[in-house]
Amino acid sequence: MNNSFTPRNRGGRGRFTQNRRPFRGQRSGGGGRNRSQSRTISHDKFVNLNPSVHEDTVYTPMHTFADFGFHSHIMDNLTKKGYVNPTRVQDESIPHILAGKDVIGLSNTGSGKTAAFVLPIIQKIKTQQTRDTVLIITPTRELAQQIQVEFKEFTDRMQLYSTLCVGGLNIYNQVKELRRGPQVVIGTPGRIKDLVNRGALRLENTTTLVLDEADQMLDMGFLPDINHIISMLPRDRQSLCFSATITPGIKRLLDTMLTDPVMISVRTSETGEHIAQDIIHARTKEAKLQELTKMLSRDNFEKVLVFGEMKHSVQKLAEELTRLGFPSEAIHGNKSQPQRQRALDSFKRGRVNILIATGVAARGLDIPNVSHVINFDQPNTHEEYVHRIGRTGRAGKPGQAYTFV
Repeated sequence: MNNSFTPRNRGGRGRFTQNRRPFRGQRSGGGGRNRSQSRTISHDKFVNLNPSVHEDTVYTPMHTFADFGFHSHIMDNLTKKGYVNPTRVQDESIPHILAGKDVIGLSNTGSGKTAAFVLPIIQKIKTQQTRDTVLIITPTRELAQQIQVEFKEFTDRMQLYSTLCVGGLNIYNQVKELRRGPQVVIGTPGRIKDLVNRGALRLENTTTLVLDEADQMLDMGFLPDINHIISMLPRDRQSLCFSATITPGIKRLLDTMLTDPVMISVRTSETGEHIAQDIIHARTKEAKLQELTKMLSRDNFEKVLVFGEMKHSVQKLAEELTRLGFPSEAIHGNKSQPQRQRALDSFKRGRVNILIATGVAARGLDIPNVSHVINFDQPNTHEEYVHRIGRTGRAGKPGQAYTFV
């Protein structure tokens, strides 16, 4: 397999001209806000032709999973999933969560944080045998789905149940599932608030609250919904908050929802320095499409994640690439949850090797073996850029990223 990194089309001139028609579904004027005003990142930040060697630090845990006193069925399910030793965030968080402490966990995507809070929650439900319930709130449907999948795998043969409450799925089916009394509710803020307001989701017995990817929820404008939900919960509860960063907004939220929390910080700096990066000049959207198809024609572009800015343009790009012989799936906010999940599964399982996504839709997703990330539309901040390109070059594998300018 050829993984060499070769910069291309640095001049952007040649047969592409401003007078040629943009590709189908795109407007030559761009529409929306003034894009030139929204871009504040120097193009130099998109270039790294000499990536550093990326070596994952081997963590030596203080505990084994057996040390936590988990129920035998949990231990059996850990073994089935191939879990041998806890990751750092699991190792440091689980004892405090089992002890009933409020916890703030700072960790990167892919660090194993879902198991860090799901496993002690399962232990608590199984051993206490009360009617208390758990509420897990996430910023995106996909992340909620991922947490539910892990919950089901860890609770195999334990007769514990969860309900997924997210937009894009039939709300009446969710109301019906809630009537069955699941021990765990996993969902996004808007749908949870809606179900609470309808009286379908009652929170008076919710004694454990988890906010996952809290910084993203605030970035996406969910703070009013979160505050409304928290106001409906019992004061006597355990609250767990996992986030990549502690912004002033996050700190204000934590000050109101946590009691004497334990801080667990296992976050490592995401610089993208181990990922080869370059820019591609293109003066028109047609030129961008032609350059993109040239890249996708190369054998080493094995599993490619392409980021676009707008929901409609992401969908149009996926349709256009498919029409040109590059089968693609799209994931964005205008799709229903089953459609988004099918697209994601197709990409993860290799049925298609190109996924076009908005930045928001792809947040929190841990997709293995992405060979290339392509920013078809530039991100607005350098932090977002680093987050996007961090979808490649994972687990010590080489990664390559390109940005159109």
